[in-house]
Amino acid sequence: MEQLVFVYGTLKKGYINHRLLVSSELLGRGRTVKEYAMYSMGVPIVVKDEQVSPIIGELYKVDETTLVYLDSLEGHPDWYRREEVDVLLDTDGDRQRIEKAWLYFSRDKRGTLVLSGEYLKE
Repeated sequence: MEQLVFVYGTLKKGYINHRLLVSSELLGRGRTVKEYAMYSMGVPIVVKDEQVSPIIGELYKVDETTLVYLDSLEGHPDWYRREEVDVLLDTDGDRQRIEKAWLYFSRDKRGTLVLSGEYLKE
């Protein structure tokens, strides 16, 4: 069964852990509907109990095997916790498309606040 996963950091295209998603379908770039807080300590983390900005990232359709690999990378559920969120996909037209997708939240915050909600290579 395929799942949707929204990635915001090193799993994005062009970043070191993207290799885990090479066989997955990129549905597009987007942002979370709700606001969360992104922190960076070399790699980004997102915490859900602070509302700072939408988180900007990429939405992928993944198979069960890939989801297991992602859970292992993120240490779910002990280090990061995977939870469903609403993601607004970027579209060319006026129609907005919202998808439910998994996002990995950190269990504690550390690092520097990223006000934009978008992680960029440092």
